[in-house]
Amino acid sequence: MNLLDGKYVSEKLKGEIAESAAKILAETGRKPHLVAVLVGHDGGSETYVASKIKNCEAVGFKSTLVRYESDVTEEELLAKVAELNANADIDGIIVQLPLPKHIDPEKVTEKIDHRKDVDGFHPVNLGRMQRNLPSFIPATPYGITLMLKEYGIETAGKHCVVVGRSNIVGSPMSILMARNTTPGNCTVTICHSRTPDIKKFTLDADILIVAIGKKNFITADMVKDGVVVIDVGMNRETSTLTKSGFKLYGDVDFENVSQKASWITPVPGGVGLMTIIGLLKNTLASANKEVYP
Repeated sequence: MNLLDGKYVSEKLKGEIAESAAKILAETGRKPHLVAVLVGHDGGSETYVASKIKNCEAVGFKSTLVRYESDVTEEELLAKVAELNANADIDGIIVQLPLPKHIDPEKVTEKIDHRKDVDGFHPVNLGRMQRNLPSFIPATPYGITLMLKEYGIETAGKHCVVVGRSNIVGSPMSILMARNTTPGNCTVTICHSRTPDIKKFTLDADILIVAIGKKNFITADMVKDGVVVIDVGMNRETSTLTKSGFKLYGDVDFENVSQKASWITPVPGGVGLMTIIGLLKNTLASANKEVYP
């Protein structure tokens, strides 16, 4: 078993991103600028946004946090997004999900200017990605492809099974792995909650990407020897064994599946760190006008 080490790859790529950001600053006098909008006080969202801001500063980006209480109206939030769209100093805009129930996340996503949609969720970016055109790619799938590339994992001609079909991970991941790119050129199967006998498909996977949100869902009897396993799961449970008071588990039974895998991501220390890199790379590309000149 070899570890797909998100910490190693993310630190390496952050160094490269920082060099590019310094070059932009030297040439233009400005830093790449990411704005994060946070509504309410969801614990997970607070942690994610704080990490994004910290990493922006670490690579020499400018970051701005816009906060609202959970009773903010949909109209007020949409008006703020329009204001951010119109600000020429801003390269990237993210609105942290989930949002309160009275706010339609699709409306908010579509309100973000697709040229600043560094989360890669806007229909324009998803459509361009599907057509293999320049686009901002959803951060988690993007980060996974960067990791596969860094470790030289062969994907062409392999059977990739994606467990989970969310718009954030599963669906875009399946498109990326099937595209005529590197990594890519896989034969892709998507499994989800309505798939009967998921084990039948996971046993046939050369590359298994799991994003279903269930602790230790994939067990050793569900994979073949030599499989490459990407665990996107982040399942948090209270624990008396850690200083933080909680422990993270993946969607894959790491202890036992790792005995059969050729490569596997840990949780934590794997995909989560690469998601931040995907976001930073998109923001850098926006600042450089690489996707939308």
